Amino acid sequence: MFIDEVRILVKAGDGGNGCLAFRREKYVPRGGPSGGDGGRGGDVYLVATQHQNTLLHFRFNPEHKAERGRHGEGSNRTGHEGASLDVQTPVGTVVYDAETGEKLHDFTTPGERFMVARGGRGGRGNARFATSTHQAPTEHEPGRPGQERRLRLELKLLADVGLVGFPNAGKSTLISRLSAARPKIADYPFTTLEPQLGVVQLDDFRSFVIADIPGLIEGAHLGHGLGIQFLRHVERTRLLAHLVDVSESSGREPVHDFDVIMAELAAFSEDLAAKPMLLVATKIDAAQDSTRMESLKALAAERGLPFFVISSVTGEGLDSLRYAMAERILALV
Repeated sequence: MFIDEVRILVKAGDGGNGCLAFRREKYVPRGGPSGGDGGRGGDVYLVATQHQNTLLHFRFNPEHKAERGRHGEGSNRTGHEGASLDVQTPVGTVVYDAETGEKLHDFTTPGERFMVARGGRGGRGNARFATSTHQAPTEHEPGRPGQERRLRLELKLLADVGLVGFPNAGKSTLISRLSAARPKIADYPFTTLEPQLGVVQLDDFRSFVIADIPGLIEGAHLGHGLGIQFLRHVERTRLLAHLVDVSESSGREPVHDFDVIMAELAAFSEDLAAKPMLLVATKIDAAQDSTRMESLKALAAERGLPFFVISSVTGEGLDSLRYAMAERILALV
């Protein structure tokens, strides 16, 4: 199961209470105050890891609490500090305050740590209040409460190239031919129900990551089909590959398909629609009417988009597309 958005509660540890105590020892007739301070509560950190690729584990464990500080004790003994809590989250997670909507942090590097809740300070014991004129204080402080926050975590996969297009445009077949990814492939719409990642390896030891996003249809920004909730996963990509089926089996016009998908991208984010893009005509092996491909090629020339013709079944054009993706990614770094 692929989970890419969750809400969680984090609670830092409360500080320990300060102690009220006086020394009562033999041969020490005026021992004075000896109450120690309470220990500080533990903090809560989110830590980016590559060992997880969904937020599923948060669905079953939505609350995360750090240890509270120990109370102070007599003989001026300070309470033990509470242990901080590290919460593992996938690289690519964006953290928002669930109540204000403020963006708190964006995890892009493995091992990155970010404090999301600060532990409470320990209270002062009565020994802290002793002065030359107030030698037997009974004042002592309770520990401060630890910070509590409700967070919204949103996962955006980190990929170099994002594949977009209508359902059955050939995205899953293409990623299976270019990488070791094995997404479900079938001849009906919405075969891909969750994003898929694959690593494309080149002969010169270069590699890049490609993401297959579930297909869009007209009205996706209104919730039609699978909607546009998965488009967040291509917001980080450097390059988009827009796949358009030029075979007659779709029953649609290729140019119209291109315009529909571009409108849906723009409805989600103008920045996403403006990303560098390759236009890829797919299923050329099944195309009988060459005018469909020619109309798409003319559109690419008009928009200034690099144009490629491929067949994932026969392998035609795949090498050219693979190296073109790699060259453009390097140029955008």
